[in-house]
Parts: sequence; structure tokens; C-alpha cells
Amino acid sequence: MKIAVLSFSGNVGKSTIARHLLAPRLPGAKLISIESINAGEELDHVIRGRQFAELQEYLQVVEEVVVDIGASNVEDLLALMKRYQGSHEDFDVFIVPAVSAGKQQRDTMATLVELSRLGIPAAKVRVLFNMVEEDSELEHQFEPLLAFLKESPMAQVSLDCRLGFNEIYGRLSGSGEDLSALAADPTDYKARIKNSTGSDSKLAHAQRLAMQRLARGVLPELDACFEALNLNEQ
Repeated sequence: MKIAVLSFSGNVGKSTIARHLLAPRLPGAKLISIESINAGEELDHVIRGRQFAELQEYLQVVEEVVVDIGASNVEDLLALMKRYQGSHEDFDVFIVPAVSAGKQQRDTMATLVELSRLGIPAAKVRVLFNMVEEDSELEHQFEPLLAFLKESPMAQVSLDCRLGFNEIYGRLSGSGEDLSALAADPTDYKARIKNSTGSDSKLAHAQRLAMQRLARGVLPELDACFEALNLNEQ
């Protein structure tokens, strides 16, 4: 399975989706970032947006890969896909994250339109509703986008393909730590807090306990969202 995660918008959670939702649930998957700056150390491979030939070559030699395409590089990448005819077929699925802010919803629509213009069928495109507010109906939060998709069905849409806001992603940013490993950590942090003598040590253990609890709470949501993507249909 070869998956691209992309959007014209920044701050919609592309890297979170690639790293914490997709890569851990695709056995042996490589994680590639297409960025201009600030590449994370935990990635398997980092290329610049204009190095499209290198990306194509890389896709031919891996079986499972998730490509996280930075917002600043999406336009260049899609333009190069037009030049390299048929190159979009190297991907099995394109995942477009959406958040509720008006501009980002419009950018999501624009991303879907460009994918459609490339000839990518709706069956290969998924919309993922991200940072969903718990106290509001999803249909209300994403009314403009859902209305657009009803009129122009350019992607597969499931209201179960959703993730809420969770601070654990920010806490893990840049650490390279795996959510599943954090959740499964058998360390008794409450005991360590009790047995620590210094306030700094107590605080460090308390922070690890909080992160462990957040990880355990978010994993079922990630599992449900991944199942709702229906990637096995490809």
C-alpha cells in the first residue's frame, strides 16, 4: 500500500496522520516526508518538493510507504505529476485531511479538485475529518465541505473517519516515540512519583504518566479511524 497524505492547507494534521495513524498500522511501512525545511529525525526518508524523479524511483522499490507532503510543496508536486504522465498511479490512496476552519475547508475542496483534474478517481481519495470538536456535530462543523462533496463526489467520505484534538500529538512531536509503545509501557509511574525525593523527578514521572494515559485513550480512536478508511478495498 502506497499512500499520499496531502492538502493545500497547513496545520491540518498531515504529519500526525502519517506518523501516528497510518505508518504504525501498515506493517513494514516506510515514512517519507516531502518538506522544504525542518525534517524530523524519526523519518525514514526526506526529500524536497521538486525532487520528484527521486520520489518516483523510491516508490518503485518499496511495498508499503506513507508519503507526508508538506503544504508548501503540494502545488509543485501536483504540477510535476501532470508532467510525468501516469505518475499518480504509483499511489494507491490519497488522504486529504480536513479541519473545521472555513479557509481550511476551502483548501480541502481545492485539493480535491486538483486531484480530480489529474484523473485520480474518487475511489482512491479519502477525506479524513481531523481535530473534530467533541461538543459539536461533525455534520455542522463541516457543512460546507460535506455539501461540496454531495454535489461533486470527488472522494470517499465516511463520518467515522474522524479524529478529535488530542494534546498527545504535540507532546510527542519531534521525539520519534511510538504511541503504542508508550501505551504499553509497563512502568509504574505512580510508584516512581511516590518514591522520588526531588520535585523535578516527581514532575518528570508525572508528565510520563500523563502521556501514557493520553496514549492509551487515543489508540482506540486511531484504530476506529483507520478501519473507516477502508484501505483494504484498494
